[in-house]
Amino acid sequence: MTIRAKAITAAIALLLVLAVIAAVALAAREPAVELARAPAGTPAPAPAVRETPDAPPAETEQDVAFRRSLAALITTDRFPGVLASVEDPGGDARDYTAGTGDLATGEAPPENGYVRIGSNTKTFVAVVVLQLVAEGRVQLDRSIQTYLPDVVPGGKNISVRQLLQHTSGLANYTDFMPDSDFDEGRHFYRSPADLLRIAFSKGPAFPPGKGWRYSNTGYVVLGLMIERLTGRTVADEITTRVIDRLGLRETYFPKGDEETLRAPHPRAYDGDPRDDVTVSDPSWAWAAGAMIATPRDLNAFFRALLFESRLLGPGELAEMRKTVDTGGQMWPGVRYGLGLTRTPLRCGGAYWGHGGDVPGFETRGGIRADGRAVTVAVTSGPSGRAAHLHVVGAVETAFCG
Repeated sequence: MTIRAKAITAAIALLLVLAVIAAVALAAREPAVELARAPAGTPAPAPAVRETPDAPPAETEQDVAFRRSLAALITTDRFPGVLASVEDPGGDARDYTAGTGDLATGEAPPENGYVRIGSNTKTFVAVVVLQLVAEGRVQLDRSIQTYLPDVVPGGKNISVRQLLQHTSGLANYTDFMPDSDFDEGRHFYRSPADLLRIAFSKGPAFPPGKGWRYSNTGYVVLGLMIERLTGRTVADEITTRVIDRLGLRETYFPKGDEETLRAPHPRAYDGDPRDDVTVSDPSWAWAAGAMIATPRDLNAFFRALLFESRLLGPGELAEMRKTVDTGGQMWPGVRYGLGLTRTPLRCGGAYWGHGGDVPGFETRGGIRADGRAVTVAVTSGPSGRAAHLHVVGAVETAFCG
């Protein structure tokens, strides 16, 4: 073969190699939104889980297992999108997304986007109450009648502790709000008085201190107590005492008529077929569950509260961690403190946190004793107990692998 022929052959070979490399690179850039775009009846491919570390350390088997658990929330449980963040004991964080953030456009969920954190709000409220305890303005075992006269029926027999711990027996107002109230009235403002009117029209579930049942009503009452004692809104107290104190720039208590989330955020969906419920009035949840945050900020909050002890003294933290059995009414093994849950881990130990469900979002997570913090948020409300437990299971996988 002549030198010229050899050169031509080599050039052709080089072009073929470059073409293969380009094809591989193009495939790698395919967007991870095919699950949302696939026609009905078309098997969806396993979604890619997008990961954004602060610094790219080597991926561990635990990381791989966590990514798979997030992907399963899309493929198995049919959640539209997932946002998650994991902070290791040294403070390094990884953000994850999976699925679709907007079913109309196929756009991916934003990394560390804003989500409605629902009942995680209760932990913020509990912190403010315990700060008032530290200031000598509240006693946990005094009756709510002491601080909020003539508001709660039978209030002289219900303690502040019982309201914080869901042992008051007060009817849960959200149990008596039909789904149509949200579907048709999600743009309506509801005052705390409106919410209590629903609850107090029903009899108590049990005498105070004689059982455990989750009650959003108790935290509406606690919100009113905070406002009565401080002369400021519960939103202002949480902002001053917690959010600003910790420098949480991506956490806020929305105004009563503030229906939108700050950007960036995924769309929120509810029901089947999926209804877009991103825009909604949060007043129906108020002190029981109105707050908005990013997964990273929620991790930072629990880290500051429980690992760094930056919000409460040892005595108040000890009270917060005194738990009671929930009787299987939440997820398996969970015990409830004062606005705080303790969940056992299959790898030993436990994590502390809370969790929250509102139409359009479910959020679970917390922090382990070594400082590892996890938050997982999905962009639709729980579609059944199995799917809900899979979200809890994804959190456990982030802790245990």
